[in-house]
Amino acid sequence: MTLTRRTFIAAGVAALAAAAITPGRNAGASPAREPVPATLRVGLIPNQAPDRIRAQYAPFGEYLSATLGQPVELFVATDYAGVVEAMASDRLDLAYFGGLTYIQAEKRLDLRPIVTEIDRETGTTQYYSALITHVDSDIQAAADIAGRKFAFGDINSTSGSLYPRIMLDMAGIGDFTNPNLFIYSGGHDATTLAVVNRTVDAGGVEKRIMQRLIDGGQADGSQIRIVQETLVQGYPWCIRSALDPEFAERVTQAFEAISDESLLKLMRAQSYARVGPADYDEARSEAHRVGLVR
Repeated sequence: MTLTRRTFIAAGVAALAAAAITPGRNAGASPAREPVPATLRVGLIPNQAPDRIRAQYAPFGEYLSATLGQPVELFVATDYAGVVEAMASDRLDLAYFGGLTYIQAEKRLDLRPIVTEIDRETGTTQYYSALITHVDSDIQAAADIAGRKFAFGDINSTSGSLYPRIMLDMAGIGDFTNPNLFIYSGGHDATTLAVVNRTVDAGGVEKRIMQRLIDGGQADGSQIRIVQETLVQGYPWCIRSALDPEFAERVTQAFEAISDESLLKLMRAQSYARVGPADYDEARSEAHRVGLVR
């Protein structure tokens, strides 16, 4: 992809990660409007290894910079909570959250979801969370995971933590406190490899990330079997409510205007669609029910 303007800025990532965190604010208050930021600061959850995420989204940073006509700075935290912390301290303007991370963030700061990707597999704004096991395992249903070693991804992951809990809970497995049975790998890639290598008996993953690992040769798909899967509302891109509404609309339209197929493929999207808070009502209620949001 060739760009006429390459003002994407990578500097400042360390400063973002080390920034002091301020307490949460009342999300119901009307924020004062702010001018258009000189540099648009964009946060990304590390649903895979942070270096892989940074490389994956670098072309998007360049595209957004060229489209908006201003510098764009990407920030990838070491864990999901780090992106919430950075945005809560006003160190980010726009962030790519999972549904659960957005729900956690909305309790602490004023922000709103603007778009999510149309998934390339489903053709909708939803994608799959899956319970997986080794192909040779005798686990045939979610209920069979009882008493086995299971890997979640990051505890704040929607498809690697929340929805696997929901599926296990519905199968009668509701206590996830035993560290000998339930571990947190930190990411979907690590969980996938743990299942392939039989480090764990089963795990919860975002199916499309697992498939990307298989397609890229990082994981052997012949060693994986899906036990159960369920649809999840897509990752929301969220913007601070205090930003100028016209600027927020320009950012939204920039997503909708992406037509470069290579860029869309990198971002795992067929295209982008607008979303709002109500699109995450299911995740919101279930996160409260299973105790991931208080």
